[in-house]
Amino acid sequence: MPAEIRTTQVGPWGMNTYVIVDPAAGRSAIVDPGADAETILALTADTTVDKILLTHAHPDHWGALAEVKEATKVPVYLHPAETAAYDVPFDVPLAGGQIIELGELQLQTVHTPGHTPGMICFKIDHRIIVGDTLFVGGPGKTWSPEEFVTTLRTLQEIVFVWPDETEFYPGHGSSGTIGQERPAFEAFVARGWPADLYGDVTWE
Repeated sequence: MPAEIRTTQVGPWGMNTYVIVDPAAGRSAIVDPGADAETILALTADTTVDKILLTHAHPDHWGALAEVKEATKVPVYLHPAETAAYDVPFDVPLAGGQIIELGELQLQTVHTPGHTPGMICFKIDHRIIVGDTLFVGGPGKTWSPEEFVTTLRTLQEIVFVWPDETEFYPGHGSSGTIGQERPAFEAFVARGWPADLYGDVTWE
């Protein structure tokens, strides 16, 4: 049976929390418990929570972590590079290319630095939870020109290598497909960009 991806928006910035469910085994993983622990836990009501996965360590993505961990008693997964800037408690270190077992499912990790150094995406078949790597209409926010260059390199060498039918599920806003985003991204790259560009960038 294919994985089920449940989602709810939480917190003042409309952060997308996801719950990945293996229907066959009745097991689930919570991705980015940003706020509103009760709302998040309600999404898991008919499952046994197996683990908590963090795409990155910005506070809007783990604000309810303590409450959710206390309720579920499961390990927290995070890329260690994220703890250089934020003191996030975690149990299992992540890196790109790992396989995470969830019931009968296998989730693949993809390291996509740029928005943060340790950003991790979670791939489930043709669907990928991308955190703040990519949004519909543009990349994740950056705080320096160097970070923006890293983001563009990640998008060129990793993200837009994915097939057009790949569905991406971002940390904010609506989901999209790589095929829908590709023309605008390629046009942006072809035009070029100022050397000092960073921040909230769009493809337009």
